[in-house]
Amino acid sequence: MTDAVPPTRWDLIAADSRYAACFDKLIADGQDIDGEARLADVLAPRGARILDAGSGMGRVAAALTARGHDVTAVEKDPDLIARSRRLFPEVAVVQADILELSPTMLEAQGRPPSYDVIVVVGNVMIYLAEDTETRALATLRGLLAPGGRILVGFDSVKGPRTSRDYPAVDFRAHAESAGLVVEHEFGGYDLEPRGHDYVVAVLSRA
Repeated sequence: MTDAVPPTRWDLIAADSRYAACFDKLIADGQDIDGEARLADVLAPRGARILDAGSGMGRVAAALTARGHDVTAVEKDPDLIARSRRLFPEVAVVQADILELSPTMLEAQGRPPSYDVIVVVGNVMIYLAEDTETRALATLRGLLAPGGRILVGFDSVKGPRTSRDYPAVDFRAHAESAGLVVEHEFGGYDLEPRGHDYVVAVLSRA
C-alpha cells in the first residue's frame, strides 16, 4: 500500500535515545542552540508562516516564534512532544509523521495549509524510513506557499546511531525527483563552504 506510513529509523531508537537529555543540558547551560533558527529567519519574510518538520523538543520552533513568526511544529515522538510542550508552551505542536502531512490535515488541526519556509533540520532527513526521502520531500513541497523555500540540514556521513549515510549527491537526486531545486548548499548554518560531512541546503519548487 503506497500510502502506508512505515516506521522511521528514529522509531527504532526513540525509547533509549540520548537526544533529549543532550539538549536538556545544553538549554540548562545556556548554550547557543539557535543556529538553524537564525538562518531560517533570514530566509523568511517578517511574520512568516513556518513549518518545523520533525521539531523534536521544539527549540527551533520556539526560537522562530520568539522572532515573530507563526510557527507550526510537527513531531511524531510523544515523549519529545511532551518535552516541547513543557519547555516551550507557546509553540503549537501537531503530532504526525511527515508523510501524513497535507494542507487538509493541517487545516483540520487549526494550522495554516501552506508555508513560506519549511525547516527540516536536526538530522530529520537521515532518520526517515528507508526509501521515503523523495516521498517526504514531495510531501513538504506540497505545503510550500508561492515563493516558499525549504531549509534542510543533516550529517551526510557518520551520523547518529541507526541513521543512514546520506551523500549530498543522493539528496540532490531525491530533491529533483520531488520537484525541487537546490538554490544554495553550505557546510553549516553559518554558511561555511560546502563540505563532505554536513549538508545545509535551501530548496524551492522546480
